[in-house]
Amino acid sequence: MLIEADLHQVYGIDVESGILQRRTWRWLQLRIIGLLSTECRLQRHFNPPEEPRTNTRRR
Repeated sequence: MLIEADLHQVYGIDVESGILQRRTWRWLQLRIIGLLSTECRLQRHFNPPEEPRTNTRRR
C-alpha cells in the first residue's frame, strides 16, 4: 500500500489504470528505487526520522 500511494503521489502513476501491464519490471523497479530517495511514505518506512533525544540524567 505504501508503494501504490507513493507511485501515485510522486509519479502520478495510477496502479489501477493497467499501466503496469504495459511496462517492464525494470521500469517499475527504477521508480520504486527512486521513491527511496524521495520524501514519501516508503522512504520514511525504511529510514524513519530520528527521535529527539531527551536528557535523562539521574541525580
